[in-house]
Amino acid sequence: MTSIQNSDNEVLTQAIEWLDSGYSIELVTVARTWGSSPRPPGSIAAVREDGHIVGSVSGGCIEKQLAIRIDDSSRARAFAHEISDDEARRFGLPCGGHLELVFEKMQDSQELKNLLQAMQDRKRMARTVTLSNDPQTTANQVHYEEVDRSVDFLYNDQQIRKVFGPGWRMLLIGGGQLSRYVAQFATALDYEVIVCEPRAEYASSFNVPGCTLTTKLPDEAVLEFATDHHSVVLALTHDANLDDSALIEALPSNAYYVGALGSRANNERRSKRLSGIGVENVDRLHGPVGLSIGSRSAAEIATSIMAELIQLRNAPDSANRSG
Repeated sequence: MTSIQNSDNEVLTQAIEWLDSGYSIELVTVARTWGSSPRPPGSIAAVREDGHIVGSVSGGCIEKQLAIRIDDSSRARAFAHEISDDEARRFGLPCGGHLELVFEKMQDSQELKNLLQAMQDRKRMARTVTLSNDPQTTANQVHYEEVDRSVDFLYNDQQIRKVFGPGWRMLLIGGGQLSRYVAQFATALDYEVIVCEPRAEYASSFNVPGCTLTTKLPDEAVLEFATDHHSVVLALTHDANLDDSALIEALPSNAYYVGALGSRANNERRSKRLSGIGVENVDRLHGPVGLSIGSRSAAEIATSIMAELIQLRNAPDSANRSG
């Protein structure tokens, strides 16, 4: 099964291919935004020397203009760009905005290959670049460090730190068809995905690339993988013994989101079964899981689940946003 790549993986993979083909590239990172700029700080794109682009730093507003900024400088440097009101209207934004972008000339793919390999090994890597106004600077000062999920993007005019690798972890209880769709969507949205499937008949057929499969019992899997504020637990087996085992541990924990599959009637019965862990914990359960959008198929239900997670993570008053 082919997995959907997240945007960082896509940019790095294409940039490596271009560099190995003899092209030079500019790696472009959104450093700051003001107004209605549609892409958040930390978004990246790669621009090939002939103007070809992969990734996005403005949702389409200024991508065609990025090639104009390519020059012979080998040092990392910052530029400001204004999104005009006409550009904003063309791309459905309420008004214009401002971006500050950092450009880095790259000619060797090995650095990016090492970074991509670390990401494939499920490491979370901080790449820090020191900016220089010295025209005599001939190389970027780049530092790599493996970090935990509490470290995120940073820009302070002298340095820019972009973190690669998943900032969120998702534990799926069950390896059936719905879990396969959720796992693919979640991987594309920068989750580290762990699938708990103790049933041999399901575990043997789970084949989503980039996911970790564990055959531990659900309660053990929750305690090992999903108890911090950047964790999501989804009970998707329709087997009360397996789902409830996970929920008993997940609901009293610090997990950001805990959800379970089932109809409203099923979830009412589940809530009664779980009453022993306390009403305040049971009330945390999202059930039926996902937004109510009339979902029927596995792909539609997976879409509704991921849509709810996106909505919650992007809420202005969310204390647990990833950045």
